[in-house]
Amino acid sequence: MVKQLIDQAVVLVDQALPYAQAFRGATFVIKYGGKAMITDTLKQSVTRDIALLKAFGINPVVVHGGGPEITRRMEKARLKPTFVNGLRVTNAATIRIVRDVFLEINNEIADRLRGHDTKSQRVAGCLTAKQKNADLGMVGTLTRVDKKKIRAVLDRGAVPVISPIATDGKRSYNINADTAATEIAIALRARKLTILSDVDGVLEDGALVSHLSIAIARRHIKRGVITGGMIPKVEACIRAVEAGVPKAHLINGTIAHSLLFEIFTDTGVGTEIVSRR
Repeated sequence: MVKQLIDQAVVLVDQALPYAQAFRGATFVIKYGGKAMITDTLKQSVTRDIALLKAFGINPVVVHGGGPEITRRMEKARLKPTFVNGLRVTNAATIRIVRDVFLEINNEIADRLRGHDTKSQRVAGCLTAKQKNADLGMVGTLTRVDKKKIRAVLDRGAVPVISPIATDGKRSYNINADTAATEIAIALRARKLTILSDVDGVLEDGALVSHLSIAIARRHIKRGVITGGMIPKVEACIRAVEAGVPKAHLINGTIAHSLLFEIFTDTGVGTEIVSRR
C-alpha cells in the first residue's frame, strides 16, 4: 500500500507538475459525450477531472453531445432516428427534442461542476449557422463562433458549458458536437482540443497509436486503418491542428480519469494529433 502511494506521488511530482505549470492560463476545449455521459460514476469522474483542471489554473471549455439520449427520446415519441453520413436527420419534432435534451444535459454538467466547487455557466447563442442541406433538415453548418461570449465567462472565472445548437436568427440548427468543439477551439485559439469518445483512440493492428502527424493521419484514413465513426473525429482533430491548435487528442472517456492521464503524463492514454512528428 505504501509503495503504491509512493508510485502515485512520483507520477504527480515528476510528470504532472511540469505539465500543470506549462498549461497554467491555457484554454482547453473538451468535447464530452457518448458513453462517458451514461453512468453516474463516469459523469462524476469526468466533471471532477474538469474541476481539477480549473483548480490547476487551466481554462476548460466544455462542449457536450447527447446523441444516445436524443435517440431514446425520439424512440419514446415514436420517431425513427435516421442518419446520413453520421449526421442525424432533424425535422421540427426532432429539433424540439434536441433542444430539450441539450438544455437538461447542459444544466446537469453545470450542476455537477458546481458540486465540485467549480463555477460554471451555460453559454447560449454563441453559435451561428446556416442549413447544411435540405435533405438533413435542421442540421447546420457553422458560420460563426461568438468568442466574446465565451471569453466573458472565462474572464469571470467560470467554466463555459456549450450545447452544439446554433441559429441563423430565425431557426435552430442541430450541430455535430465534434464539429462545434473544433470550431470553438479554433476561435478561442485553444492550446488543446480533446474529444472524448468510446474507444481508446486510433488503433493500428489492434494496438493504440499514441502519436500521429496530420500527414500520417490522412494516410491512415486513405488506407483504411482509420475507419467508420473514427474518421470524422480524426478529421475534426486535423481541422483544429491545421487551423492553429497545437494538439488535438482522442481519448476513451469511459476510462476513469483518462482526461488527466492524457494531459498530465508523458505517455498519455489516447491518440494525439499534431502538425508534424
